[in-house]
Amino acid sequence: MQEGGFQPVSFTPTGDRYARGFSAVEKLSAGAGKSVTQSLRAISPDLSRFVVEFSYGDVLSRNVIDNRTKELAIIAMLTAMGTASPQLKVHISAALNVGVTEGEIIEVIQQMAIYAGFPAALNGVFAAQAVFSEAAAEAEQNRQ
Repeated sequence: MQEGGFQPVSFTPTGDRYARGFSAVEKLSAGAGKSVTQSLRAISPDLSRFVVEFSYGDVLSRNVIDNRTKELAIIAMLTAMGTASPQLKVHISAALNVGVTEGEIIEVIQQMAIYAGFPAALNGVFAAQAVFSEAAAEAEQNRQ
């Protein structure tokens, strides 16, 4: 039992929605999404399942628009929120993973200054800078 008496419900991920969602997590996030959903299981297995089944299985797995467009839209929205830096970083990584360029990501974030304000755009640019630096360091490490 965890501190405060809370005991999370255990669950075994099964079903088409979960499988479709987990596949989308893997395809888009190159491991980052998997890490997030696994870490959620310890404290809130239901929320982890909701993220995989609904967000990825029902919505992000749809094929109406391509993954590049989805990730750019998500980056715009998370930047505009101004309160979701961890999630923004995950989706900036996902965008890079599906072929969005650093320049395109920065341009989308800069556009948010008009609609969400400069503080939100600045926070978005700093989140992007952190992700770009991590990606560059990882690429350098892989070259060695």
